[in-house]
Amino acid sequence: MYKNILSVTLTIFLILTAAAFAVAQNAPPKAGSALPEMELLKPADSAYLKYLGLPAGGASFKVHQIKAKVAIIQIFSMYCPYCQADAPNVNRLYGLIENNPQFKDKIKIIGIGVGNSQFEVGVFKKKYKVEFPLIPDADFKIHKIVGEVRTPYFVVAKLDGSKPPQVIYSKLGAHEDVEVFLTQIVKLAEIK
Repeated sequence: MYKNILSVTLTIFLILTAAAFAVAQNAPPKAGSALPEMELLKPADSAYLKYLGLPAGGASFKVHQIKAKVAIIQIFSMYCPYCQADAPNVNRLYGLIENNPQFKDKIKIIGIGVGNSQFEVGVFKKKYKVEFPLIPDADFKIHKIVGEVRTPYFVVAKLDGSKPPQVIYSKLGAHEDVEVFLTQIVKLAEIK
């Protein structure tokens, strides 16, 4: 009888350990770690290619190819009511960056629409007047890479062409005070 209990206990322990390991493998990026590599659909719009500093041609790009010192990555879904409510704040953040010569060429924003097709991302972009590139992730591939986070989720990576992008910020939730968020990013990225 004790042998059966021990066997069942060991089996449960192994199952729970394997489950915990699987969850740890898909954990969100942590500040101080390297940004997981992800292949993103390249925007078709030449204005977005110029904004990101990407060459024309090719179907995809990686975050480290963005010509900036910092990439703010918003993980969103067009069906997420929090993302919808936060859209004006993120648009305001984009405006604060683009209208400041000190930040304009150093900080770029992209949005990744988890579970969203190109059409759905386009609907979100039009409805909420989003001016920065939104990239579809219809098959949840990127979502899995970033730990299957809830939305909206923000990952900020410091870009340095000589090494993989380093995560300097990684958190769930909207940003009501985008000035404070921008100040925090500038400080973490050491932008002068």
